[in-house]
This record gives sequence, C-alpha cells and structure tokens, in this order.
Amino acid sequence: MTVQLTNTQTRDVEALLHPYTNAVTHRATGAHVIERGEGVYVYDDQGNRFLEGMAGLWCCGLGFGDEELIEVAQAQMAKLPYYHLFGGRSHEPAIELAEKIKDLAPGMSRVFYQSSGSEANETQIKLAWYYNNAMGRPDKKKIISRVKGYHGVSIVSASLTGLPYNHKGFDLPVDRIHHTSTPHYFRGAHEGETELEFSTRLAHELEQMILAEGPDTVAAFIAEPVMGAGGVIVPPSGYFEAIGPVLAKYDILCIADEVICGFGRTGEWFGSQRLGMQPTSMSMAKQLTGGYVPLSAVAINADMASVIEGYSGEIGTLGHGFTYGGHPLGCAVGSAAIDIMRRRDIPAHVRSLEGEFQRRLRTYSDNPLVGEARGVGLLGALELTPGGRGTFDPVGKVGAFMAAELLKNGVILRAAGDSIVFCPPMTITADEVEELFAPIENCLNATLHWAKSEGLMS
Repeated sequence: MTVQLTNTQTRDVEALLHPYTNAVTHRATGAHVIERGEGVYVYDDQGNRFLEGMAGLWCCGLGFGDEELIEVAQAQMAKLPYYHLFGGRSHEPAIELAEKIKDLAPGMSRVFYQSSGSEANETQIKLAWYYNNAMGRPDKKKIISRVKGYHGVSIVSASLTGLPYNHKGFDLPVDRIHHTSTPHYFRGAHEGETELEFSTRLAHELEQMILAEGPDTVAAFIAEPVMGAGGVIVPPSGYFEAIGPVLAKYDILCIADEVICGFGRTGEWFGSQRLGMQPTSMSMAKQLTGGYVPLSAVAINADMASVIEGYSGEIGTLGHGFTYGGHPLGCAVGSAAIDIMRRRDIPAHVRSLEGEFQRRLRTYSDNPLVGEARGVGLLGALELTPGGRGTFDPVGKVGAFMAAELLKNGVILRAAGDSIVFCPPMTITADEVEELFAPIENCLNATLHWAKSEGLMS
C-alpha cells in the first residue's frame, strides 16, 4: 500500500539506495527516520520513542548518547582529526587501543586495523593466504565457513557468509570458499541424537570435507562463536571442543569472528571464551567503539605475527591496508569504550541479567508460533514456525510481520528470516529488560492470528 511520504522520506527515496532493503517497496512506504538516541532508546522524526532491542545493528553496546565517548571524540578531533599507519607512521590512540585489545584477547600478539567487520574478515583471508605463502604452502588456500554464518558483504567476506541473499545477483561465492553444516541442534539433530553426539557428527563432517578437498589445500576455518544474522544460533554442547582438534590435526587456522560476540555480549569478554573456541586470530568491530565510530580490528597470535612480519621483510612490505584503518578518532573512542566496559564490568553486568533475560525468552516456548527460544548472555532469538519444526513458505514473511507489530508497540527488533532476534545495549537495566519483553506475547498472538488468516498455518 502506497502512503503519503513526508518531505524527508521523499528526499530519502530520491537520494539513497538502502542496504538490505526492497527498493520498490521502500519507495512506496518510505523510510523510518530516526532522529536521536538516549540510553537504550531512539526517537524518530515524529517524536515517537522506541526501545532499541538490537543496539542498532548489534553494535551500540554502551547505548546511545554516552557523554564520555562524545567528549573523547571531540577532544581527539581537535587534537589529531586524521592520520594513518602506512609506511611505519603511527599515533598514540592506535598504539594504546592495540595494547588494550591484546590485554583482553587471549593469545593474541598483533593488531591490524580496518573500518568494518567485512574489511576485517577480508583481511583475515588475505593474511591466511599470505601466511601460507610465507610457509611455502602455495596450495593451502581454501577457507571453510558455515551455512548461515555471517561474515560481511565484500566479495570474499560475502562468500564466507552462508546466507542466500548475500550471494543472489552478485555471482557469489567465489572459488576457494566452502561451507560446512550449521551447528543448529533444533534444526539439524537426528532423532534421539544428544547435543554431544550432534557436535561429534558435525566435527566428523568437517573432517570429511577437509579430506575430500585435501588437507594441504585448506588454510582456515572461520566461525562466529554465536551465529548472529543467521538467527542467533548458539552451538550445541561440545561443538568447538570437537572442532578444535580436527583443525589442529590438519594445521588449519581457526578464525573467530567476534564482530557481534566480542566485548562482553555473551557474559565473557569474547564469545570464544564462553563457547570453548581456541582461535588463532580474531575479528572485531561493532562494540569495539560502542558503534560510535567506524573501526574494526584483526588480532593474530604470535606464530602468525612472526611469520607475516618475516615475510614482509622478504617481499619488502606488507602490501595491505586501508586509508581509515586505525583512524585516530576511532582508536581514541575504542580505547575509551574499553575503559568504560572495564570500569562498569560490562561482562559481569551481562551475566547478572542473563538469567532473567533468557528465562523471559523461554517463557514463549509454549506459544504455538514459537518453535524454539534460544540465546546466551544478552543475545537471543524466537524462531517462528508453523508448528513443530516446520518452516514458513515463503521464509521471512511472518518474521517481518511480527517485527512490524513490535515497532507499533515501541520496540525495535529484527527478523532474521522467521527468527525474531534480540541484542539490546549491554547497559540495559532489569526494568528495561521487562519493558523490552512486555509486548512480546501480544505481538506473538497478533502474528499468529494474521498467519492463520493468510493461510500460512492452520
């Protein structure tokens, strides 16, 4: 249905091409224009307030309008608004933030900066190839990702992503990228199979893929500790503990994509620590600066650092980098964000709320529209199904309807297919958690009624 667009909405459709948006539908309905933010809330240009249950795009972990981050940004802009790290130049904010990342990230030795999570994961693959060339293994270049994994939208990072909309129309994935099974017990387990048995089977499937491709051709395995855009899929018990020995057996790098899980979201500093993953390198972004400034980082262990640094000496340079990688504004804000997270002990705050947050999620498990309620820390999802383990046809229509119902009730959540996903600012209070969940039951029931009226379920 076409609506009368405001002046701002008209300007928007005539000037912008929006990501992850149906441009034809958008032209008819117009943009939802957000004007300002405060704490866990954002306000649109009509004065309506919304509890931002997704922290923007999984990134504003410290909420909106943090005065300390704003003051740090203003001071850095006045002192050194831009400089780079090319050709051996540096600046204090980049050094200080790298030291803090190393201090928090177990086993990491060097930090390389970019501007986004996509760029971080693109860098990961280039470094894995560079590393294996340095080691005299020019054929060891294939990367194994997972179906439903999300690792970005640049050419290689989108190929790592295991979601169809990131491939359709773009001639992706590219060669050298392969996808193994999603560790989703609810969807993938055989009848009677325990979580540990499921994890063991998936590790065996991974090993069979490696053997089929040839271990001497496989460079790295990349995984989110908890899969975000794929629907907040929490791996089953023993999953990474079963995967790790397979990777070690065939000398395959283990890349942890911590872009969503990092900096306290799961109740530990990094999701790898919470989920039993032992990475050789880590990608981070989003909450690295609380979402306030674009910045990402790749952290690598001492072995990779030694090999890569030595190879740059043979070649004459490390021929990779970004104009805004290590931007002083981003690094200053990132350093301040880590200070705030440490001072407030954000991981402990997340753990203090996790029990009630996850309990509230699971109270909806008996709703006839909910197939599974799942989550860890302050991440969660309600997977909507037409009953049992079935899926809606078409996928995504029911999830989109419920997200729209929630918006009418003052809560912004996101539909990942037909899973409603939760990722509020980590500064959220117990009372705000209650406010977040308050409209869920009514919106589920409204969506259930609509789905039946549309013939999508009986």
